[in-house]
Amino acid sequence: MFQAIEDQNEKVQANNSDRKALELQVKQTSRRAEKRKLREQLASLPPYRRSVGPSSRNRIRATLRAALNDAIAQQLITFNAAEHFRIAAKRPKPVVWTDERVEQWRKDGIRPSPVMVWTPEHAATFLTHVEDDRLYAIWHLLTFRGLRRGEVCGLRNEDLYLDARYLHVAKQLTEVDYAVEESDPKTEAGDRRVALDKESVKVLRKHRAQQAKEKLAWGEGWVDSGRVFTRENGEQLRPSWVTDRFEALCVDAGLPPIRLHDLRHGSATMALTAGVDMKVVQEMLGHSSITVTSDTYSSVMPETAADAAEKIASLVNRRTGTDGHTSGTQRGKSIKQSLSEGTRKKQTAW
Repeated sequence: MFQAIEDQNEKVQANNSDRKALELQVKQTSRRAEKRKLREQLASLPPYRRSVGPSSRNRIRATLRAALNDAIAQQLITFNAAEHFRIAAKRPKPVVWTDERVEQWRKDGIRPSPVMVWTPEHAATFLTHVEDDRLYAIWHLLTFRGLRRGEVCGLRNEDLYLDARYLHVAKQLTEVDYAVEESDPKTEAGDRRVALDKESVKVLRKHRAQQAKEKLAWGEGWVDSGRVFTRENGEQLRPSWVTDRFEALCVDAGLPPIRLHDLRHGSATMALTAGVDMKVVQEMLGHSSITVTSDTYSSVMPETAADAAEKIASLVNRRTGTDGHTSGTQRGKSIKQSLSEGTRKKQTAW
């Protein structure tokens, strides 16, 4: 079964690459006849599709394993094949859209990694572009607080504590065969309290006021779903629609592409760049352990990495000789002095 999934993934990726390459040709062609011919070829290709990633394959395996364990308990089978199967694929780590990567993407249309992260400048550009969007509060919350798509769609009015400046992630919305279902958070750690900054509280209050006006305008036609984020008539949002809306806004803003879930990665990366403790980021995201957070976000903003390199280098007090170079003796004394000072500071702290 998993081999069939891998085979299908290869077909999907190949079709997506062919379509992207042909779209690039259409964009670069100025002759009308040739452009028309290319567009006809483009129309004959399969539409873009998402491949089944490592996380989805792991969930499929977990579901199958549980089902087969139930079958063993009912004495329908004696062996659980899913129990011993391991998915070898590694989860891709977030990669930041640096200026060099953006320039290369504009040339060939290829993302450097399946998981891409905007810089703070990209995030600011996006939020400025969508500030008049009816659901601006969703984009703001996803950008800064790192909620999952299902969590923000499932957020209820009773889960907002604006005076106390926090929200409670208690429910999420998922889609099964196009039907929207409410469920508990993804993991036990997912049921959490998320602190809100003053600007986020202001944005959510404005959204709540707008929703009150919409309720008044719809009158008896208003559907009281109890959700914070809804359609104009009060009905709850379809998570897949939120994804489609986000992708359309990204294209309209002219920004390098990311997935909606990558806003969550961006939120974590910005928090770590700002010096927020890893444990706090773990709790904000609802990860089951700090190891998951650390392994996923070991990559940081390039500027942060460069700043860290400079700080490390500055620990060694190098003395320059007359020829402009540091002698071995001087370098040794400098390092020894720095280490001694560091030891004294630790002893003082102890």
